[in-house]
Amino acid sequence: MTERIPTREEAWQLLKQYNQSDRLLKHAMAVEGVMRYFARKRGEDVDKWGIVGLIHDLDYEQYPEQHCRKTEEILRDNAWPEEYIRAVVSHGYGICTDIRPESDLEKVLFAVDELTGLVAASALVRPSRSVLDMKAKSVKKKWKDKRFAAGVDRSIIEKGCEMLSVELSELITDTIMGMREVAEDIGLKGSV
Repeated sequence: MTERIPTREEAWQLLKQYNQSDRLLKHAMAVEGVMRYFARKRGEDVDKWGIVGLIHDLDYEQYPEQHCRKTEEILRDNAWPEEYIRAVVSHGYGICTDIRPESDLEKVLFAVDELTGLVAASALVRPSRSVLDMKAKSVKKKWKDKRFAAGVDRSIIEKGCEMLSVELSELITDTIMGMREVAEDIGLKGSV
């Protein structure tokens, strides 16, 4: 018996069933875009990586106190593949789960989840309000100001860089590149 693989449309419908917040939906699409970019760059399954990125915060709006644990339950109830479930749960490692990211997919998700928030916030204070003309150095300037996007846990991003054995600048650049591909959908096309 082969495992049923969820489609992007199924993931989107499930996400919208549990999330109405425009901000959370845009975050999900940003992470999806970045995951697809990384998958292409690494020769991995673009759809799988994208769907995991899209669905990663499924439970966050309705069950913030049970984040990741409730998503695991919902995805299991919907007969999602174990690999997808584990990847989603592992992005909460050290925060709300003890499932350590092990695969490349899991490590990338862990590293870029918080970073997409910092990149988005950095883009919104630019004159263009866009990721299309943004470089890593703009984000790195904001990185140092702990009051800027104070909700972004920079230590998680640093831990993600360690897991992936990449420099912060490279991770930021790749995250920007992934977000550029979905800039219009996530409201960061701006006036470039």
